[in-house]
Amino acid sequence: MIIITGASRGIGKFLFERFCKEGEIVYGTYNLTFPDTEKEEYFTKVDISCISSVKKWINKIKGNITRVILINCAGTNYSSFAHKSDIKKWINVINVNLIGTFNVIHAFLPYMREENYGRIINFSSVVAQIGVPGTSAYAASKAGLCGLTKSIAVENAKKGITINNLNLGYFNIGMINDVPKDFQKAIKERIPSGNFGDPENIFKAVKFLIEADYITGTSINLNGGLY
Repeated sequence: MIIITGASRGIGKFLFERFCKEGEIVYGTYNLTFPDTEKEEYFTKVDISCISSVKKWINKIKGNITRVILINCAGTNYSSFAHKSDIKKWINVINVNLIGTFNVIHAFLPYMREENYGRIINFSSVVAQIGVPGTSAYAASKAGLCGLTKSIAVENAKKGITINNLNLGYFNIGMINDVPKDFQKAIKERIPSGNFGDPENIFKAVKFLIEADYITGTSINLNGGLY
């Protein structure tokens, strides 16, 4: 079974729909945005930053949990120069993107370990690698996923569980729509192809990590050569 957090919009929605077309059984979560889909029965409202919300969700679906492929797409952003930032908003990004991702992994790991199988795919970002003004919260949350991934990988490798990050660049989907047009132009000038990525590349990379059982604890750059 495939579990996708943040599956009601952006990359999560794209992957949910794409895997459904492949005939996979896919369960998704949403929080702020209600899913626009014919498969509403496969969605659950979950605030991943709240451990009690995650536990309630697990209890709802635990009878169906088997051979879990967990794709962590849920996330949020807050843009502000560090010295001007609202601390509560800054911390909320960490709570959702880093702690929330861990909450979900923590909930599913026991099922994976019992079955000696599991795939965990997180989404980090090129923003954590290159330094972008106003993104200290987002960059910190995504950089934290790299250390989290390495630790969980070595703890669970003998249990048939892999965990990896995809360091995403800029794609024609998701948060890029929140970026001002003039800044989008500047970003494209730094990408060798001069274009934002086709999200189909994300789907192909995810499928590769699902099938590859000897890749774990790593971060793969999927950014069109942007550095």
